[in-house]
Amino acid sequence: MNLTGKLALFVGGTLFGSAGVKLLTSRDARKVYTHATAAALRCKEQVMTDVETVQEGCADILADAKALNEQRAKAEEAAFIEDTAE
Repeated sequence: MNLTGKLALFVGGTLFGSAGVKLLTSRDARKVYTHATAAALRCKEQVMTDVETVQEGCADILADAKALNEQRAKAEEAAFIEDTAE
């Protein structure tokens, strides 16, 4: 690429960059950013609610599993004591 082509690309990039900055900081762009951020926050709230629901379910499952293991251990202990007594 020759010097003229490189210079043209540089000038074009500079102009595009300046226009891009103005476009990104415009009032309409700010509205879009605000709405997108609000949607992301709503999504985050829903995800956190779902995570909390799953955590509560897991806590219930864990408590049931511990209770089941305790019952099993007591039954095994009673069976061992019964076998030993015979």
